[in-house]
Amino acid sequence: MDQGVFKQLDDSCFPPKKSPDVATGTEPGAIGPDSAKMTSWDSYIAVATFLSSPEEFMGWFVGFVSLFSTNLLRPLRLSLTSSNKNATKNSMLSVNGPKGTRREGKKFRQYAAALSTTIGPFAVGTVLAWTSPVLPMLQSENSRIPITADEGSWVGSLIAIGAIIGSIPAGKGADIFGRKPTIAALAVPFIISWAMIYFATTVWELYVARLIAGAVIGGVTATVPMYIGEIAESSIRGELGSYIQVKVTLGILYVYAIGPFVSYEGLAVLCGIIPVIMFVLVLLVAPETPTYLLRSGRRKEAEHSLVLLRGHEYDIAGELEELQQQLEEEQKRSSNFKDLISSRATVRASIAVMGLLSFLSFSGINVLIFYAESIFKSSSSSISPQVSSIIIGVLQVKFTFASALLVDKAGRRVLLLISDSVMAVCLGCLGYFFWLQEHAVDVSAFSLIPLISLGVYISTFSLGFGPIPGVMMGELFSPDVKGLALGIVCVIASLLEFVVVKMYQNLLDWFNHGITFWIFAGFCVLGTVFVWFLVPETKNKTLQEIQNELSGKKKPNNRKDNLKGNRKHQMMDSLTGDQTHAAIV
Repeated sequence: MDQGVFKQLDDSCFPPKKSPDVATGTEPGAIGPDSAKMTSWDSYIAVATFLSSPEEFMGWFVGFVSLFSTNLLRPLRLSLTSSNKNATKNSMLSVNGPKGTRREGKKFRQYAAALSTTIGPFAVGTVLAWTSPVLPMLQSENSRIPITADEGSWVGSLIAIGAIIGSIPAGKGADIFGRKPTIAALAVPFIISWAMIYFATTVWELYVARLIAGAVIGGVTATVPMYIGEIAESSIRGELGSYIQVKVTLGILYVYAIGPFVSYEGLAVLCGIIPVIMFVLVLLVAPETPTYLLRSGRRKEAEHSLVLLRGHEYDIAGELEELQQQLEEEQKRSSNFKDLISSRATVRASIAVMGLLSFLSFSGINVLIFYAESIFKSSSSSISPQVSSIIIGVLQVKFTFASALLVDKAGRRVLLLISDSVMAVCLGCLGYFFWLQEHAVDVSAFSLIPLISLGVYISTFSLGFGPIPGVMMGELFSPDVKGLALGIVCVIASLLEFVVVKMYQNLLDWFNHGITFWIFAGFCVLGTVFVWFLVPETKNKTLQEIQNELSGKKKPNNRKDNLKGNRKHQMMDSLTGDQTHAAIV
């Protein structure tokens, strides 16, 4: 990287000082009398932010160097791009604030804050995949903790029960103590669970450790989408939200890749390091969300947070006014359970999110993750079960990242519809293969069908139904009810997930593999119909616009009124001398 690029990066992370405002005696973008202290704080945050980015770049390199090499440096390019560099329509957003339009802020710190909090989902991925290499160790003859197959199934599925325990406390804690401290605190029980696994000598200790880990999974599920939904601008909110599932799949691949080559104790240590990194990065890099700070009456801190997230050149007045108006409307409503079910917007959001999470569970995805090796072993594939599992893990990472690049371009609904419909076809083909095998039909010539079917299944799942429900969880609920609503939704979804994972073995006993996978395929068909009729599109919409749509408030569609509004804003821009980069959407 030449000196010119370093100069650009330095200017992006450390904006040059501007001349003081004549009227106020303060620098533009300063927040009050303490603005002099902000320079050193901003420098500290910028250094910590820059140091956190190599972790993400390494994750991208491992998964996507072969297919998506041109997109690896997207966040870096955005960090080097000034907010007023492009005079294009995409550089502006329509808002409901009094100023009518605003430039988009710089993206680098939004990426860094989101990526630091998504270390939590990475740790979730390690918890989900841990049973794949470890259960064979525990069920072997020389196991340090001899367990039966039935005990092993409990070790795998108890995390869903733990998630039920952890979702609501974490969601309410985020409303009371703040999003950032709650996410950072989740690292502590994560570390405790891995320490218990390391020192465990009985299966009951493993049960407790997995329950604790499951509780943290519930907490991460309830808080991280909330955080990202509140810090990100609408133009990249979907992409940042998709990183949640990207990190989950990276955590799964991490365990699949190292599990066969380390000991039981070594794997616990290597997985336990992840929440330590999460704790440090969240404390160093992630600011508190402006929405939470405004709700807590800390307007100056909310302004500071917006400046940190958007950059000093960004005019925060319009966005602050929009958030303030939204919060004033929310204060007219309480956030108890009775009001949750009486608000049309919250009911519609709950139906959409609950449906997405339910059909995600009934698609059989966690069954595949937990039992991938045994499924491939049953298919008598010519490729070893271990290699097939790693192939599945790599495909999951690659296509989840592809979804992150497409979610703000193609839209949520399109990717969900493509994903669930193709998943139904893949599971139907897989079920037909096993049905033939179970009816004594020679399928040796088609031994690669299971790997191909599951490969396409996991790829399309990762493209849509994997990451997008997490994105929409952070978008559909209003901030005043988000903690409680997400907690309740996550409890129900975790209970359904527990039922699916535990019932899988019963389904095999009753129907064998063929009909079992056809049942999962049928739920994918129903999920496609559900998305078509009941899931709204949130692409490029502000959080307030989403709430208006869910409440049934119609957007103005009078062409003449829109043209008049455009002319009015253009005249105002010409008077202020800022029409060069103005664009009304």
